Parts: sequence; structure tokens; C-alpha cells
Amino acid sequence: MSMDLNAYLTSGARWIEAELDRRVPPADTRPATLHAAMRHSLFAGGKRLRPILCAAAATACGAPREAALLPAAAIECLHTYTLIHDDLPCMDDDDLRRGVPTCHKVYGEAIALLAGDALQALAFQLAAQTPVAALEIVRELAAAAGSQAVVGGQVEDMLSEGQPPDAERLRYIQQHKTGDLLVCAVRMGVLAAGGTPAALAAATTYGQAIGEAFQIADDILDATATTAQLGKTAGSDAAREKNTAVSVYGLDGARALLQERVEQALAALADFPGDTAPLAALARHIATRKN
Repeated sequence: MSMDLNAYLTSGARWIEAELDRRVPPADTRPATLHAAMRHSLFAGGKRLRPILCAAAATACGAPREAALLPAAAIECLHTYTLIHDDLPCMDDDDLRRGVPTCHKVYGEAIALLAGDALQALAFQLAAQTPVAALEIVRELAAAAGSQAVVGGQVEDMLSEGQPPDAERLRYIQQHKTGDLLVCAVRMGVLAAGGTPAALAAATTYGQAIGEAFQIADDILDATATTAQLGKTAGSDAAREKNTAVSVYGLDGARALLQERVEQALAALADFPGDTAPLAALARHIATRKN
């Protein structure tokens, strides 16, 4: 029997948003402007893919999704911090995120910067409270957030603007700007579930493959979808002359590479001991999503 992915995604989003609502101070708690800015970006919608992947990895190891609740909340806080900073005028200078004005457009650059900082700190606070393997989970989160991971990927993405298409640099950006947080999400789910070394290795392979697939899909959507469909400014990659899968391989080549990465992710699922249907469905969803 095939699973209802839409119902799974909706349930997962509600589950993690309820926990985030409990963990982030109310918008009227002093300093109110900071907490309002954090909530503006955190609750603007979004796919909640990273926390849902974290929960799916836990169930693929035979544990309930509740085992991964705190690391799932942590990865969404960390991800939202990266989006707030990514949108700043000194970086991508975007006006829209998740269909609403970006944090700095509403609260100004200084508050947006601090809201991102606060969400990053909250991510580590949540990860440290995980009942199982808390130290290992904090290590995963720290590694994914650092100079050789998401921050390094963002730097390479910025430096690639206006440069000739470069396949090696592109893969570095895919693996680090996008991929490392997805790898982290899946690995933290395995750790929170008390998973085996084989499952942890499989999580790495799966996460790396879907990380590249996600960024390739993003590049394709930026070139083919509308601003209304994306919830952010369409065509911004080409306008900024960024190094993307479309600029390097062309649209058809990017689509073929996307399918190849999804197949790699699916092959990795054989080493999980539990129910891998959600992880399989999520990998396929990444290749077919519309925003």
C-alpha cells in the first residue's frame, strides 16, 4: 500500500510547529521585537522538510517519531537562521521568503541579523536536551553549521556570482550550502533513535544524495517557475549570474542528474532496519516538488 505523502507532510509540519511554538518565546515577551522577528520567519510556512526527514529517519530505525522531536525542532531553527541571513542585502538581498516579506524587510537588517543569531542559539539548546545521544547530536549540528558546511557553501555560492559555470564548484555548493543540513537532519534522527552504525552510514549516503537533488531541483525551479509558485523571487539565480545546475548542465542535463541522485538515495535505504517508506517518498517528492 502506498503512503499518503501529503497527509504525512501535513501531519509532520503540524507536529514540529506545535513544538516550535512551545519553545520560542511569545512575540510580546521582552525583547518583543526580537521574538516577533524570530516568529515571523519561523512560522511563515515552509515545507518543514528537514524536521520531517529527521523524524522519518528515526522511524526507519524502528523508533517513534517522538524520539526525534528535539533534534527535529533544532534543525528547523538552524535552517531558518540560515534563510534569514541568506536573504540579507549583504548576501542575496531577497524581498520574499515563503511567500511573505523577508525578515529584514519587516524588522530591519539589525533585528533580522539578531533574530537569526537567536534561532541558531536556540537550535543548540534544543539539541542538547535530546534524551538519547545528546552530545553526538550537538556535534552533528555544529559540524553542519560551520565553515566547512553550510557557511562555507554560502561563501562559495556568493563567490560564484558572475564566474564561468564550474561543475566542481557547483557540487561543493550543493553538498554544503544545502546538503549538509539535510545529512545532519537524517543522521540526528538515526542517533536519537539509537540506530546502528550501518544505519548511520546509510543516512549519510541518503542525505548527501537528496541534498544534491534538492539543490538541483531548486535550480530548475528558479529557471522555470514563477514568483507566485515559488514564494520567493523567481529567476534570481540567472539575474545574479550564479553557478547552478542549469547554468552548468543545461535544463535537460540538470533534470537527468536530479533523477540520478534520487536513485542513489533510494538505493541507500536497504541498510535501514525499519519502515523506509517515508524516506523513499520524500526522496521522490524532492524531484517532483513545485516550490
